[in-house]
Amino acid sequence: MSALLTGTPLAGRVAVVSGASSGIGAATAQRLAELGANVAVLARRKDKLDALVDSIRAAGGTALAVPVDVTGRDAVQAAADQVADQLGTADLVFNNAGVQLISGITELRMDEWQRQIDLNVTGVMNVIGAFLPQLSATAEAGRPADLITTSSIAATRILEKFSVYSGTKAYISHLTRLLRVELGPKNIRVATIEPGMVDTELPDHVTDPDATRLMADLIEQIDVLQSSDVAETVAFMTALPAHVNLTEITILPTAQVI
Repeated sequence: MSALLTGTPLAGRVAVVSGASSGIGAATAQRLAELGANVAVLARRKDKLDALVDSIRAAGGTALAVPVDVTGRDAVQAAADQVADQLGTADLVFNNAGVQLISGITELRMDEWQRQIDLNVTGVMNVIGAFLPQLSATAEAGRPADLITTSSIAATRILEKFSVYSGTKAYISHLTRLLRVELGPKNIRVATIEPGMVDTELPDHVTDPDATRLMADLIEQIDVLQSSDVAETVAFMTALPAHVNLTEITILPTAQVI
């Protein structure tokens, strides 16, 4: 996607991006910084974060690497405190960390079930718990405040062998609807983004041959989404006037029918 936004509409904002070491997270952090935000990037892989921060700074942006495993509640709270101390109060949180592990339910890969629940559900909640006070303070001060979480079209599609992964993403999508009931009246914009097939490293974690083949075929046969496509969409959502909340955005490759 060519850049649609110009200038620095996010100047003065403090953005937090989890799952920022690669793919959608890295691309979004880069784009938010280009548009003027000061960006904190969160993920486990410090080397990847450091490289991303170097890239953002080389382009004239401001970024802070915060290595953290979002499945640890205390660690995420410490990360939130670090962001506030070093960048200022966070007013844009892109809650993006997640993992996709596809298998038939009768294979009983309970370790993979738990890993997805830990990261896709517990990790998401830890980020919300740690950064919501900062978003609330921002909104109370009359400034834009955004909480955007990455879900998936798997939240609503019925796909064989996607049971646990789809369940975690359905949780995220419905959680967003419920959070808006509480946070919308407080002027915190809450949204979820539900991408289709994106050319990232996420499918690399899939070990099931059928699912691997399905994703490989999609990438081979159609013009799938790039991380920059999702990044530009997130940027657009956050650059809108504060009273405008795009709440559920599904992004599909035009040719994807599954």
